[in-house]
Amino acid sequence: MNRLIVLFLFSFLFFGCSEEQNKIPTLVANFKGQQVTGVTVSNEGRVFANFPRWRKGVMYSVLEVDENGSSIPYPSKEWNNWKIGMPMTDSLFIAVQSVVAFDNELYVLDTRNPLFQGVIGAPKIFVFDLTTNELKRTYPLSVGTYHPESYVNDLRVDKKNNKAYFTDSGHAGLIVLDLASGNCKRVLDNHFSTTAEADHLTFGATEWKNTVHSDGIALDLKNDMLYFHSLTGYSLYRIPTNSLINKTNEEIEADVEFVMKTPAPDGMIVDEKGQLYLADLEHDKIMKINLKNHAMSTFVKGNQVKWADTFSIYNKYLYYTNSRINEAGEDVEEIEFSIYKVAL
Repeated sequence: MNRLIVLFLFSFLFFGCSEEQNKIPTLVANFKGQQVTGVTVSNEGRVFANFPRWRKGVMYSVLEVDENGSSIPYPSKEWNNWKIGMPMTDSLFIAVQSVVAFDNELYVLDTRNPLFQGVIGAPKIFVFDLTTNELKRTYPLSVGTYHPESYVNDLRVDKKNNKAYFTDSGHAGLIVLDLASGNCKRVLDNHFSTTAEADHLTFGATEWKNTVHSDGIALDLKNDMLYFHSLTGYSLYRIPTNSLINKTNEEIEADVEFVMKTPAPDGMIVDEKGQLYLADLEHDKIMKINLKNHAMSTFVKGNQVKWADTFSIYNKYLYYTNSRINEAGEDVEEIEFSIYKVAL
């Protein structure tokens, strides 16, 4: 056989067949001067994004993005009208950190902690019916399940047990919410598994100095396991959902399992095949982990990954936001933040 053909076949077999090679993301939307953190895609393919109130000048908290990348306030402009100094009501978004579409509902997590100056009132979860786009239910977190400095960061919905699970990145811990009764409880408060391991991340020659506790969260529905990770840390942990729901605090702490060392992530998600995707913030990557054997490989890398903040999966695509947190100071007017999608 021709030597060139042999070399080509060798290269194809050993390099070209890897699904982790040369993944090319597609731009979904850009937001100049508005820092996006969360993205979620509904069962019908509707794309929603949110913008935290980390500084003044946030125009909207929640937007729906169409197929052309244009966006409109969701569920209305009125819900997005709050500005620093205005009175708060239960029909206004104050400081939204995450949005999650699940079973034709949109969960909007409002930290009620604008400018990181402390929780005002109580963190709230607004649930909207995606058929009518009307508010369906509000869940205020109860006293004792959050702290004054809490920044309730992300959530996952567990349909099997009718629960929702949250990370608190401002004060280390997890929160479990019963979606039927509205009762909630705090677990793993200041536990080693939810506490940050470092006070900075490194980006080339630059240090991003911050201490961020339990942040990334992912639910493995097939195996009833919740995965979680501090943002300034390199250890992935998990715990059975049955333990979170039914056991005492002491038993829950005993059931926490260290999984493996990973890069420092923000966004995390488990697909239907049991693969965990998580960001590698310090190296502009998204990693893929086989949860059966803990094999880790690069899924996406390069300039189209700039602090992959939140993940969502729809129609065999992974959607992610670039929140560029390490690059963003007080003035973000000239910075473009984005949503991308990439084939799984």
